[in-house]
Amino acid sequence: MALKRWTVAKNVKTQNLKIWVKTSALRVEFMYYDDCGLCRLRPCRTYSGIGVNYHKRDICPKLLFSVQETLDFFTSFRMPMENMISVWKMSCGVLVFLLLVSTRILAIFAVTYSGDLAALNALKASWKNLPPNWVGGDPCGSKWDGINCTDTRVTSLMLAGTGVEGSEFSDISSLTGLQLLDLSNNVGLKGVLPSSIGNLKNLTVLILIGCSFFGPIPDSIGSLQQLVYISLNSNSFSGSIPPSIGSLSQLSWLDLSMNKLNGTIPVSTETTPGLDMLVRARHFHFSNNQLSGSIPDQLFSSDMNLVHAIFDNNKLTGNLPFSLGYVQKLAVVRFDWNSLDGPIPPNLHNLTSLNELYLSNNNFNGNIPNLTGMNSLYYVDLSNNSFNASGVPEWFSGLQSLTTLMMENTRLQGQIPVDIFRLPQLETVVLSNNNLSGILDIGNSYSSNLTVNLQNNSITDFQQKSDYNLQLTLVGNPVCNTNGANAKFCSVQRRSNDLLPSNRCGVMSCSSDEVLSPNCQCSHPYTGTLHFYSFSFTDLQNSTYYRILNGSLMTAFLSSGIPVDSVNLSSPMIDINLQFQLQIFPSGQDSFNRTSIADMGFLLNRQPFEIEYFGPFFFIDEQYCCLPGSKNSSHVGIIVGVAVGCLILVLLIVLAGLYALHQRKKAKRAIGMSNPFASWNPEKESGSVPQLQGAKWFSFEDLKKCTNNFSESNCIGSGGYGKVYKGTVASAQVVAIKRAQQGSMQGATEFKTEIELLSRIHHKNVVSLVGFCYEQGEQMLVYEYISNGTLRDCLSGKSGFWLDWNKRLRVALDAARGLSYLHELTDPPIIHRDIKSTNILLDNNLNAKVADFGLSKLLGDTGKGYVTTQVKGTLGYMDPEYYMTQQLTEKSDVYSFGVVLLELMTAKAPIQHGKHIVRLVQEAMGNTKEPPNFDQIIDPTLESGSKLGGLGKFVDLAMSCVRESAADRPKMGEVVRQIENIIELAALDRKTEKRFSSSSFDETIDESPLHSYAAEGFDVSYGSFPFRVQRQ
Repeated sequence: MALKRWTVAKNVKTQNLKIWVKTSALRVEFMYYDDCGLCRLRPCRTYSGIGVNYHKRDICPKLLFSVQETLDFFTSFRMPMENMISVWKMSCGVLVFLLLVSTRILAIFAVTYSGDLAALNALKASWKNLPPNWVGGDPCGSKWDGINCTDTRVTSLMLAGTGVEGSEFSDISSLTGLQLLDLSNNVGLKGVLPSSIGNLKNLTVLILIGCSFFGPIPDSIGSLQQLVYISLNSNSFSGSIPPSIGSLSQLSWLDLSMNKLNGTIPVSTETTPGLDMLVRARHFHFSNNQLSGSIPDQLFSSDMNLVHAIFDNNKLTGNLPFSLGYVQKLAVVRFDWNSLDGPIPPNLHNLTSLNELYLSNNNFNGNIPNLTGMNSLYYVDLSNNSFNASGVPEWFSGLQSLTTLMMENTRLQGQIPVDIFRLPQLETVVLSNNNLSGILDIGNSYSSNLTVNLQNNSITDFQQKSDYNLQLTLVGNPVCNTNGANAKFCSVQRRSNDLLPSNRCGVMSCSSDEVLSPNCQCSHPYTGTLHFYSFSFTDLQNSTYYRILNGSLMTAFLSSGIPVDSVNLSSPMIDINLQFQLQIFPSGQDSFNRTSIADMGFLLNRQPFEIEYFGPFFFIDEQYCCLPGSKNSSHVGIIVGVAVGCLILVLLIVLAGLYALHQRKKAKRAIGMSNPFASWNPEKESGSVPQLQGAKWFSFEDLKKCTNNFSESNCIGSGGYGKVYKGTVASAQVVAIKRAQQGSMQGATEFKTEIELLSRIHHKNVVSLVGFCYEQGEQMLVYEYISNGTLRDCLSGKSGFWLDWNKRLRVALDAARGLSYLHELTDPPIIHRDIKSTNILLDNNLNAKVADFGLSKLLGDTGKGYVTTQVKGTLGYMDPEYYMTQQLTEKSDVYSFGVVLLELMTAKAPIQHGKHIVRLVQEAMGNTKEPPNFDQIIDPTLESGSKLGGLGKFVDLAMSCVRESAADRPKMGEVVRQIENIIELAALDRKTEKRFSSSSFDETIDESPLHSYAAEGFDVSYGSFPFRVQRQ
C-alpha cells in the first residue's frame, strides 16, 4: 500500500500535528499524533474503516484546537490528484475523519452525564415518535425537547401528549438524577411498570395519566422517598394498592383513580406501612376502581392534612368510619356509588371546612345525619339510601352557602319548610321519589335560576305567588291530577340551551383542518376532556362558572410562559364527574410545538393552581394533529450537516444516472397510483364493476341529473361528511346519495378501499351500497333509500308514527342482527364505531337497518383486535374505556348499542339535562333489594312497566352492554340470542312479529308537549315530559 504524508501547522496550537492516510480498495485508515507539552509525541488515536469502527490509544487529555481551527486545518489540506478513484477514496476518508474529530471535540465539550446519555439512547432505540431533535451526543447541551438538566444530570423528562409509543421502561430507571417524570396522555405507552422504577431515588413528581399501563403497581414505588406527587389514573393497573406507598412521608397528592385496582385499602401494621401513615397527604383519589372490603377506622386521624377523600364508584362495604370526622381540613368527601351501610357517623358535622359531601347510592340507614354548623357546605347529595322515615330536617335552612341539595329517594315525608328556598346561594333542590305531602309554599325570596324537582311525591296543592320564574317539576304528585294554574309545573321546565359564551366572530370560517378561536383566529387547537372529581354547583346555565374556569386556565397558561391565545369550553356533562370539552388555541402561530404541548400537559396534570367552585381534575387529551419537527441547533448538527452535504454532493455526481432512472420509474408508479380505479374498467352500458359485488359506478352527470343538480329540495340531511340527497337513478330505484364536502374527502386509495368494504356487505338489516361516483373531484356514495327515517326521529315523534313495545323489541333485534353480522360474519370483522339511534333506519315495514359506514374500520387490518384512532363516534354513545385507551373494539359497538336499547325503553336522548342515560337507569334500579320501578323513566307513550313483557330482562341486557369494563360486555351474537328470548318471553310469535298495522301511520301527535328529544342541549331539569299520542 502506498503511504501518503502531509504536514500542516496553520492556526493549530501544537508544535507538530502529523496525519497519515492509507488507502485501499476496501477501507481508509487514518492515524495522527500531536506533539504537545502533555502528550510528548505520543500517538493519540487510530481510526480505521469508513464509519465502521475505531479504536483509541493513549487519548490526548487536552483539547489542542477549536472547532474553527479544525475547519481552518482542513481548508489548508492539499491532496495530490492521481485519478478519480483515489480522489473518491480520499474524499470519503476526509469526511470520516471530520466526523470522528468533531465527535471527539463535542464529547470533550459535552455536559451530559454518560449514564444518562446511554439511558436516553436506549429509549431512542425502543420507543417511537420521540422528538425529532433527539440527535447527537449531548441532550443537555443540545436542549433535547422534553429534557431538562441540572449541571450534567437529566432531572426532568416531560413528554406529555406528544404521541410517544413504547413498551420498554427499564431504561428510564437508569436516569437516577430524574426529579420530574411526566409521560401522560400517550396511549401508545403500554406494558407493565417495572420494579426498577424504584431506582429513581430523586423523583418528586410521577405523572402517567391516560397511558396504557397494566399489571400491578410495583411495590418498589415505596422506595421513592422524595415523591410529592403521584398520578397514575386512567390506565389499567390491577392488583392491590401497594402498602409500601405508606412509606412516602413527603407525599401530598395520590391519584390512582380509573384503574382496575382491587382488594382492601391498606393500613399500617407492626411490619408493613399503610396509607394511614401519609399524614402530609392532601389528596386521596381512588374513584372508579374495584376496591372492596370495609374502610378501616385506622385510615383517618386528626393528624392528617387531607383535603380530598375521593373513593366513589368502588365496591366498599361496611360502615363509614367514625374517624373520618377527625380530619378537620377535609373539603371534599366522596363515597357515593359503593355498598356502604349502617348509620352515618354523628360526628360528621365536625367537618366545618367541608364544601362537598357525596354519599348517594349506598345502603346507609338510621337517621339522616345532622349537618348543623357545616356552614361551608356548597353541595350535599345523600340520595338513594335507606334512612329512617322522617320529616325534612331543620338544619337544611341553616346552610347559608348551600347551592345544591340532592335527597332523592331518602324516605322524607311531611311538608317542606318554606325557609329552605330562602337560602341565598341555592340553585338546585332535588327531593323526588319521597313521600312529601301537604301544600307547597316556596315564598318570594328564592334565588334566581332556582331549579326544584319534587317529582313523585304526595303534594296536594301549590301556593303560587305572582311572577314565578323558577324551574319547578311536580310530575307524579296529586296536584297534577287536576287542571288549573299549576298545570305548567306538571311538565318538565326547560331553559335556554345558550350555556357557554357565544362566538363573537360572526360568519368567519377557517380551512377544513383549522378551528376558529374565541378571538377569531384560525389555528389548530390542543383538545381534550377535563374531568372534575368534584364541583360545587349544578346550574350549567350560569355563565359565571365558565368565566371563572376560563380565566383561571388562561392565567395559569400565561404565567407559565405557554403561548396560548384563548381557550374554549363546550359540551358540559354531569355523569360520575363534571366533564368539559377543552380547546386550547396557540398564540402567534397556527399550531403548538412539542415543548408547548408537553408544558400544557404538565400544567394541567400537576395542577399548581386552584379554581373557585371547581374541585380537583384530570385531563385526557386527543392526540395532537400537528406536532412540527424541531430544529437541532447544536454544533454537532452544523458539522454533521456540512459533512453529509459534501458527501451527498459527491454521491449525486457519481450516481446521477441511477437517480434519473429511479425517478422515471417512480413517475410511472405515481401515474398508476393517481387513479387506483383504473383497473376496475366499469362496463359503459350498465356501470357495473366486475371487481365489486353489485355496486355500480355512476357518472357525475348521472347523479347530478337524478338529484335535480343537487338541489336543496332533494337534500334530506347533512353531517360532518357532507350532504345527503334523495334521487331516482336510471333503473327507477330510489337512492340516497352522500356527497363528500371539501375537507372530508379521503385519498383515492382510501376511498377505493371503503367502496370495496361496503360493496361486500349484504344483509337485510344493513343498508346496502348501490354504487359510487369518483370523478370531477367528487366522492359520492350511493345507498338504498330507507323511507321511514331514523330511529331517533321515530322515538322523538318527528316521523309521525309510533312504535309500541313489541315493535321496539323487533327494532332492537333487527339492529342487533345487523351489527352481529358486521362483527362475526364478515371477513375480516368490521367495527362500526358510530352506532347510535340516528344510524338505525326504518324501512316501509319498520324493519331496522344499520347505516352509515363512513367511520367503519376493518378489524383485521390492524392485526391487534382493536382500532387506535382519533376521537370518533358521538358523545353519549362512546365506550368509557376509549377515553383511557384511545382504542375501539367490537365491545365499543356493544356499549353504543346498549345505549340505543335504553333509548328504546325511555325515548330519552343519551345525555339529557346534563345526565347520562346509563346513570339515569342505574338510579332507577337503585341499590335496594326491592324490585326496581321503571315507571318514572319509561317512555310515557308506553304502558306501565309492569305491563311490558320482558322489560326486566331487557333492562338487564342493556345494562350488561354498557358495563364499564369491555371484557364484561356480551358479544353481539349473544345479544341477538337474548333479544330473541325476550321476544319469546313477551309472547311475540312469528305471526305477531311480521304483522304491522297501517293504522300506526294515521296517528297524530299532540303538538303542545315537548318530547324528550326536543331539547338537545344540557340543563339541570330532571324527568321527562309526558309525550302523548292521540289514536284515532
